[in-house]
Amino acid sequence: MIATTDKTIEREVIRIISKTKEIRPARLQANARLEKDFGFDVVDVVDIILELEKNFQITIPDEVPINTVGDFVDYVASHTMQKAS
Repeated sequence: MIATTDKTIEREVIRIISKTKEIRPARLQANARLEKDFGFDVVDVVDIILELEKNFQITIPDEVPINTVGDFVDYVASHTMQKAS
């Protein structure tokens, strides 16, 4: 497996989130709250989680608190890097 950089992970996570609601990736800053700032609902978040799990071959448990774009990026980056080690 090729080690993936944090920037590559960040770009891919943002791409996946942006296509869920057709939001320009540039609008998705790390502190952007998906529900409050962009109107994402539970189904949208689950769709994002499923897509991230598939793309990065990780599991994101239900109890993980994910509210912002940065939360998604941090979780995926830390768990993808662990698998690459």
